[in-house]
Amino acid sequence: MSNIAVKLANPAPLGLLGFGLTTVLLNLANAGAIPVDTVILAMGIAYGGIAQIIVGAMEYRNGNTFGTVAFTSYGLFWWSLVLLLILPKFTGFAGPSTSSLAAYFIMWGIFTFAMFFGTLKANRALQFVFLSLTILFAMLTIRELTNNAVLFGSVTVNTITGIEGVICGASAIYLGVAEIINESNKKTILPIGPVQ
Repeated sequence: MSNIAVKLANPAPLGLLGFGLTTVLLNLANAGAIPVDTVILAMGIAYGGIAQIIVGAMEYRNGNTFGTVAFTSYGLFWWSLVLLLILPKFTGFAGPSTSSLAAYFIMWGIFTFAMFFGTLKANRALQFVFLSLTILFAMLTIRELTNNAVLFGSVTVNTITGIEGVICGASAIYLGVAEIINESNKKTILPIGPVQ
């Protein structure tokens, strides 16, 4: 039996990009820049969902429990969110109420906040992704509980939530791209703030 070491690829950039690009698209819709349509649903199923679930399985193979739980969970989050939108059309069941959506976002916020503590020995960029995602889930909860209240002028809670969501998604995109570029160049080109 051979003990030849096999170098495995780092699947995290794929998961970060799947999460980040899908999050930016959805939150552009929350901010009112684009409509919620099949582009977002397809992205949620494919890149946000399937790609992250695959990455979770790859992280399992790499022995990374945090990556396995995070990527698989958020991949399934995207599937569940798409199902929340399309199931009422096919099942006859009522769509989610504001109180049930608030509970849904609270649970994901609690999960994300707990996962944030798993990033404290990782890089600052990953910490920012999880902290900004925790804030995003809190803002989505507030949106549901306040019925998307108007804050000032025509700016609603959803508009501010969308802007924060774009920042969160963009931070995941940055980290994914940074990991690819830094690994390809075998040096830090895009800083991610490693913890000393």
